Amino acid sequence: MAEYGIVTEPQTVRIERVLPGPIERVWAFLTDSEKRGKWLAAGELEPRVGGRVELRFLHSTLSHEPLPKRYEVMRDGHRHLGHVTRYEPPHALSYTWAEQTGAPSEVSFELSERGTEVLLVLTHRQLTTRADRVSVASGWDTHLGILDDHLSGRAPRGFWSTHARLEAEYEQRLPRD
Repeated sequence: MAEYGIVTEPQTVRIERVLPGPIERVWAFLTDSEKRGKWLAAGELEPRVGGRVELRFLHSTLSHEPLPKRYEVMRDGHRHLGHVTRYEPPHALSYTWAEQTGAPSEVSFELSERGTEVLLVLTHRQLTTRADRVSVASGWDTHLGILDDHLSGRAPRGFWSTHARLEAEYEQRLPRD
């Protein structure tokens, strides 16, 4: 398993993480609004293919670090809308991402048991630019680290400092177009 996410196809980023189980607990952190809000974004996720997805991001609830100036537009949060494209509890969940932008992508989570641990494979497709891939890879890597912290019973790492470090690393690591 790679320590960092990788580009598996020209418009696709994949990140793998081994998390503390059981699988049903990890699934709940993907699908339950309150639990998902601790590491990513709260919001409705209708549990069926075609169901509505609303993710309400409020990064100030993930980290008590000051908001960087370049993200000032997110001070009061932001929202992503989508639809469920795959729903197979507790092993697979996919949904469109940011439909409201007119150029939606798709994120998929696949879970498999590894003894008492769970392998989470996150794949984000239809990322049309290198800048999108760098942003998505560093964002997901940061969010998944916070998920791991919650599942492991640790205090969550700082969102913005982790994101800044990972964004710089992915800028160096990901292939150039």
